[in-house]
Order: sequence, then C-alpha cells, then structure tokens
Amino acid sequence: MANANTNNTEAEHVSIDSEAAHVISAVEECHDDDDVGALHDVVQGLPSHAVKDLLSVGVCTRCILRLFGIRGNIYSISAISPSILNSVIGEQRHGEDISSNSKESEFEEVLCALCLGILQFTYCDDKEIPVKKESANDMAVAISELVKREGYQIDSFSLEVSVPPIILENEHSVRLYMKRKYGTEPWFQGGPFSQSISAKDALKFSLAKPLETLLDCKSGISNFRIGLTFSHKASKVVQSVAVSKQGCKRIKTGNSIDSLDDSVAGDIKCSDLADATVERSFDGLQDNESSECFKFPLQKVNDACHLVLLCQRTPIYFGGRYLKYSRNVSQTRWIIDDERMGEASVEEIIGSNIQPLCQGDNYKFHAAGREDIDVRMLGSGRPFLVEVQNAHRIPSEAFVREIETNINNLENKLVGVKNLKVVGIEGWTMMREGEAEKQYAALVWISRPLEDVDLDSISSLKDMQILQGTPIRVLHRRSPLQREKIIHWMKIERIGGSSQYFLLHLCTQAGTYIKEFVHGDLGRTHPSIGSILGCRAEILQLDVTDVKMDCFLTE
Repeated sequence: MANANTNNTEAEHVSIDSEAAHVISAVEECHDDDDVGALHDVVQGLPSHAVKDLLSVGVCTRCILRLFGIRGNIYSISAISPSILNSVIGEQRHGEDISSNSKESEFEEVLCALCLGILQFTYCDDKEIPVKKESANDMAVAISELVKREGYQIDSFSLEVSVPPIILENEHSVRLYMKRKYGTEPWFQGGPFSQSISAKDALKFSLAKPLETLLDCKSGISNFRIGLTFSHKASKVVQSVAVSKQGCKRIKTGNSIDSLDDSVAGDIKCSDLADATVERSFDGLQDNESSECFKFPLQKVNDACHLVLLCQRTPIYFGGRYLKYSRNVSQTRWIIDDERMGEASVEEIIGSNIQPLCQGDNYKFHAAGREDIDVRMLGSGRPFLVEVQNAHRIPSEAFVREIETNINNLENKLVGVKNLKVVGIEGWTMMREGEAEKQYAALVWISRPLEDVDLDSISSLKDMQILQGTPIRVLHRRSPLQREKIIHWMKIERIGGSSQYFLLHLCTQAGTYIKEFVHGDLGRTHPSIGSILGCRAEILQLDVTDVKMDCFLTE
C-alpha cells in the first residue's frame, strides 16, 4: 500500500495557490470551474495532517471527503484525486503530473481500502473482468447506454446502491483510529466524523448529476430504478457473523423497504435482510472502542467489487371492469392434467393485449371476486387490475384507449373491457374493499307450472337470511362450513310461451352460492327457491348483472 510519509520525502513543495490554479486550469475544458472552485474551498477547510494520514493508509479522495461529511455534486467532479488534496496541503511529488487525467499517481493505482474501489469507479463486470472508469461521467455513460439499449421510456429515475457489508466494518475501524489519534484536537471535537455520509450516498452524489444530463430527466423518487449492487468475497465472513448474531427470523412488515415497490408487503427472506442486519450490528458498535472485531491499518485490497447493474420499473397497474360474454371462458387460465378447461380465459385475453404494448416482462391479473366458467359477467362488469412487471413503455392516455379498443374489437367477442385506466397503488385499496352486493339473472326451471301467487310470494321476500353449507361441488377443495347469507330482494320475470321456465332476478350478499340457492343442494342450503315454491327447481343458466363496488365505474 502506498505510504504518504514516503511520498513526503520525495515531494516538491509549491505554493497552494499555484498548485490549485494548475489543477483548476486542467479541468476548465470540462466547464467545471464553479465545482472545482468549490472543491478547492472544501479541501482547504480540511485538517491537512489528518488528510495525509488517511491517504497514507489507502483511503481514496472521495472517501476522505465523505468521512468529513462533505455533500453534494462535488463528488462528480473529474478532478477529485489525491493530487488535488496534495495541491492544497502543499505536497507534490517530484515530476508528478497533477492534472485530472494523471495516471502516474501511486494512490490512483491502489484500490481504496475503505470503499474497495467503488468510489474510484473500479469494479468487475459479469465476466469477472476488471473495469476502470476514469470519472463519474464515464461510469454514468455506461449506465445510460444500458438504459437506452434496453429501450426504456423514462421521465425520471431513482438511483439505488447496495454495497458490501465489509465497507461498514472498514468505516468503523477508521472512525476508531481517527478518534484515538485525533480525538483531543479541536477540529475532531467539532464532530465532522459524526456527519460522515455512506459510500452508497457518495456514489449517488457522484452519478446523479451526469446521469440527469445523459438521460435528460431528473433523479429522485421514481417508478424507474437504476440499481447498482456491489458484492465482495471479503464480505461473506462479515455478513455471516453478523447474521448469526442477530438470528435469521422471517419478518412481516407493512412498510416499504429501501424505496422498493410499495405495493402489498409480504414476508421478507433472510437473505434480503442480511445487509440491514450487518449495518445494525456495526451501528450498535459505533462507540465501542474495545471491540476486537476490527483491525487497523486496513488490509490491502487486491480485488475490486463485483457489480451487477439492473434497470427495473416498478409495476404499472391498469384498472377497469371486464365483461365476459361466453359460458366457456374461465376467469384465469385453468389447466387440469395438462388439459385446458374452456376455450380461453379473461386473464389471458386482457393481459396478452396489455403486456406487449407496454413491453413488460410479464403480468399478473387480479379481480374482485370471480364467477364460474359457465356464468357470464354482464352489466357494469367486474373490477380488475392488471399488474405489468417492468414495463419499458410509459402508457399515455391515448395508449390506454388503444388497448381498450383492441380488446373490445376482437373477432371472437369473448371478453370486453370498460373504463380502462392506469391507476396507482390506490387501485389496490379500492379492490380490497371487496364486493358488498351482487345482482344476478338466472334461468330457472321448476317441476310445476308457475302461478301468479308465486311471483307475489317471491317478490315479497326482503333481506331474507339463508344458511348455506359448503356446496357439494366444491367440498373437495373447501372446508365444510355453514355460512349465513342475505338475499336482499328477488323478482320473477315470465318467459312467453312457457309455464315452467322463468328468469329470476335477485340481489344478494357477496359470497352467496346462487346455484345452490335455487336447487337447495340436497338440503344444504335452506331456504331455497325450491323449498319456497314447494317444488323441484333447477338452474339452467346464470349471469352476473352487477357488482356493487365503487371502483372503476367511470373513465
């Protein structure tokens, strides 16, 4: 590892003003005058002996700045290097080129012992080939090329960085070292190290500004995420020790984690919590000077981190209401023993028209309840959501209208949609409200002629409570329970030329088994239409005519 004390004996001393002027002039061609001037002012305010000490133990320039709590776009300046620190503290090596493009500096040849090269823009790619970017702008160019190559339409982006846990260990060791050596000095007692920023935040500061320029959009909270995940083999031991101390428990939470998708939160696997566990472990040891876990000086770093770069858009949700006109279409894809049930599904017809136009990776279909395959969904339709994963295209209003038109103009006319729109996470909230009431129209046959008194007796029943056992037809997959349901109202519509067939219109509490309410299910539902009319009753066809929910009723 390079030693700054050795360098001092070889250095040629020049004035601070002269050296800084040389560095600034070297980057004027990049139009960074203001930023470089700010960098010069920042460096002048740092304790020179502490800066030299950190350089001597292999800490890179950006890590020195972040340890002292420096924030902002200053990290993206290409002139940041040990040479500019040397220029301000008045130490220059004999014959050293101190320009921003210098490759002669010994410090630049060594991977930072603190950030493992991350803030030097050095890493190993997917093929484990070492990559060295000369500046934050060069790395930003590589990232922007990936975004454009994958064909994403974006109007903003968020930058997410994950770093190896060993960096936290290294930071803790450096803090202990600096506290022991400089803890009594006034500049240290002012608390600069308590204001230090993380390596991941420093990298975000480095890349955000050039990425905004290259992608022509702003960074911040966004549904499009650029993820940089760094890993290092030295972190495996640190991670396993910390996780074993904390215990590997499954945690259930309702809060989003590190700005990830804030849809329905679920169980989080132990591997997802490993980094957070390590960070909590080191946070708890922050002031523990007696800890034997940390060694100083830091070990020399021979291998750069492995970088995985991933672009991802959070799910886009399309909400609306679907209508099902066929009695041979299931709601979702239905396969039994490798054989398809029905000729198609609502899920596939709608999803296959949305996903390709969004250029998404895949989709998920969600509906507010379901109807049997032989039941049509008419009237106002049933609310649904289509969740498109990692869409590359941003849906405009005209784009949504195009999708709706395409579905409604399909030749087979099996399924239609209405009130299609792009919705946010509030779509989930509306869907969770669930069905309160549903209306139906059933074609019914009874074993005797229908009489006028039957119409009156049926229509007079209001908010009638029934008791339903689990239907025989679903008993193989559902628990045998007794359920109380309410029939709000009923009305019989005669069919001309027939005395034993009629249409039964009814409104019921959601979850009522309508087929069983008609025929009684061998006495498992009571009362039933058959028991009320005192004869055998069979249901021949059933349509859902309304689902009483507030969501997606209008465009």
